[in-house]
Amino acid sequence: MSTIGPDHLLTATVLDADASLFRIDVHSDGEAHRVSVRFTGAEPVAAAVRVSVSIADAVAPWWLIPGLFYGDNRPAGNDRPYPRFEAHPDADSDAFISDEWHFRSDRAATPAVFVWPDRARRGIALSAPPVTALGLTGLGFAMRGGDAVLSATFPAREFPVTYYGDAEPREAEVLRHRFEPGESIELVVRVHELSEDRHDYARVLRDLHAAHLPSAPLRPWMDIPTAAALSAEGLHRWHYDPDPGVLLETVGFDREVSGRDGKPVDRQAMHVGWVSGIPWAYAMLRHATRTGHAELQQAAEHVIDFCTAELSPSGTFWGVWYRTSGWTQSWTAHRRGLHGRTLGEATQFLVRAVALTERENWRRVAASNLDAVVARQRADGNLGSIHHAETGEVLVWDGSAGLAWVGALAEAAEWDERYLPAAKSAGDWYARLVLDDDLHGAPEDVDLASTSEDGYVAVMAYAALYGATGDPRWLDLARRAADFALSFRYTYDVDFPASSMLGIFDFGTRGADQASPSNQHLHAYGLVMTREMLQLADATGDLHYRERALESLACFRQFVARFDGDFNAYRGMVTERYYQTECFQPKGMLLTLSHAWSAGVLLLGCEDAIAAGLTD
Repeated sequence: MSTIGPDHLLTATVLDADASLFRIDVHSDGEAHRVSVRFTGAEPVAAAVRVSVSIADAVAPWWLIPGLFYGDNRPAGNDRPYPRFEAHPDADSDAFISDEWHFRSDRAATPAVFVWPDRARRGIALSAPPVTALGLTGLGFAMRGGDAVLSATFPAREFPVTYYGDAEPREAEVLRHRFEPGESIELVVRVHELSEDRHDYARVLRDLHAAHLPSAPLRPWMDIPTAAALSAEGLHRWHYDPDPGVLLETVGFDREVSGRDGKPVDRQAMHVGWVSGIPWAYAMLRHATRTGHAELQQAAEHVIDFCTAELSPSGTFWGVWYRTSGWTQSWTAHRRGLHGRTLGEATQFLVRAVALTERENWRRVAASNLDAVVARQRADGNLGSIHHAETGEVLVWDGSAGLAWVGALAEAAEWDERYLPAAKSAGDWYARLVLDDDLHGAPEDVDLASTSEDGYVAVMAYAALYGATGDPRWLDLARRAADFALSFRYTYDVDFPASSMLGIFDFGTRGADQASPSNQHLHAYGLVMTREMLQLADATGDLHYRERALESLACFRQFVARFDGDFNAYRGMVTERYYQTECFQPKGMLLTLSHAWSAGVLLLGCEDAIAAGLTD
């Protein structure tokens, strides 16, 4: 036991064995604490060691495990179950509600756990190596008699259940180390003192990112122009269908596999933005313009023409096109609902396509979308999250999905100044979510959960506002949003089973993002803000943002198929999911589907980097 602050205490305990058979000593040196464990028993035992630090009188704790747990984590009433904290859960609460949670460290973007006991007090964080001589580390927290307790467990164990990506709780995973007589081990944890401002997590994550750099070298398979060429080829060869002019959302690696209907597993659908559609057609257009690829340019223009040819009765884009039924609503439980993030993102990239081509018909469609959403804007600036396709009524005001319209409005103000006041008003309203690190609800598939994509949307929105106005307030909000987004970005390399797909190819996870606490897999969507992160670094003079943008671009220049048969894919194919933990699929697997957005966002990131003079 070691006192390390005026109101918190560090302890080390043995789990699942007689503690009297172990000698534990704690030696403190600043924020580093060395825990020496010696087993004195005569016979081997299987056990674990837990190191904990507590802070007293936690009346309203706010927890953070980067990429994994934010505040209470799951909003009350969210339509997708996954772990949620409640200080006093009801006896009949679902299995994913608890006052205590422990997780494998490979679920976390950085192996650390934070808590602030309430808004007015300083917080603490506990960090540990992701792997030690005892195996995979565990991270957790609990409320105990009014105290907030943070823990690192060696080796890992999960509690109260294991989350596998669906509504069915799994039996909690428990790992143990076999201690041999006379065995001694040393564990090192760090306790970080935090200010009253929750955003102080960003300082600690920067320090831990720097500490992991020597053990997590970047190892891209190719340079940036080659990755651009391959991803453009993949979009054109595999995802583009000229009839009627779409980017199919997913295509199978194995071209012989068919579904239950005997047809290929390729998803015969296209979102107007987000997982397909205009953003990635714009990336194709950028590449075609730079390289003079006429056939690719024609395909990109065909997709954008198809997306802009038919609008919903309310004046905005539709959400999703299906081959069997045409254009219809977004992925939402709200009947005839159109998701603001998807439509706003599509509109922002359409505005960029107009700037690239000066196509007047595209400009008119962009204006129709922007005029429609401005007409619905609430007096306080909120733009709404889900809109009715026919009436335009805002069905859901909660969440930060509406921020996606801000970037489109601010960029379109270059050709119609009417849009800038609406963008600024919305920026003011959504600022509270940025300042509280409470961005949530951007993707269609997780309801109002916090996700990495909420961070990307906010960065793009506030960077656009800063670009349009030069107001340093918007720059500061872009910086804070970037820190939130980077909390989902892995700062270290996960160890994979040697014979798994990711292990065989020595996949480096530094630079990859956890999709969300609900969708625990790595993805590349953070490349959508490459341009903004480079601009943020230039505007603030803080090269950390440039470094983090480029490490992500380096990370996802792995697993771009270089030839037909490369990792069982075809040339140019890019997956959506890399399984870095036990969720959805076994650790070390790779989703064997190529996604239009995955190839598209890589292409966009490459083109943005090349435009900034980068090639390696």
